Amino acid sequence: MARQHAIKAWLGICLTAALAGCTQGGDFSDLDRFMEETRAKPRGHVEPLPEFQAYEAFTYSAADRRAPFEPPIDVQLTMLDEQPESTVEPDLDRPKEVLENYGLTELEMVGTLTSANGNLFALIEDADGGIHRVRNGNYMGTNYGRIIGISETRVELLEIVPNGSGGWVERPRSLSLEEEG
Repeated sequence: MARQHAIKAWLGICLTAALAGCTQGGDFSDLDRFMEETRAKPRGHVEPLPEFQAYEAFTYSAADRRAPFEPPIDVQLTMLDEQPESTVEPDLDRPKEVLENYGLTELEMVGTLTSANGNLFALIEDADGGIHRVRNGNYMGTNYGRIIGISETRVELLEIVPNGSGGWVERPRSLSLEEEG
């Protein structure tokens, strides 16, 4: 153990002596001469930055016009005085069913039931948490939706909605059984 300390001490003394030998002879004349020559040279001149020109915004105003690289299209505007009449319209005289007070987004299919004679019923949960049994021909939703088909995982509806020109049009919709996972 003492021998290791002696070896470490001897190496430390040798390293110190070697470093001290490197610093002797402070002849820096060549370095001093180089520094004087560099200081005596004229200093460089930096050109000023170019003057900044502000960006001018451009508003493209021809967005609603024809593209210049496409051929013109012949458009003939014809006004139809007569619009095809639709025979579809909701039965406003029938009494509303309970599920017609809710939008289809507020209703959820939660299951099905099969009766003893094989009829399939769907179980619909409303926004208030109530469960309702429905079958083909029942109405649900705020757009006069009539149930036209029930399967194990889906209820098919046919809604009657305004077509925007004073008439009515049928629109198919469906509610699907959401599987919990």
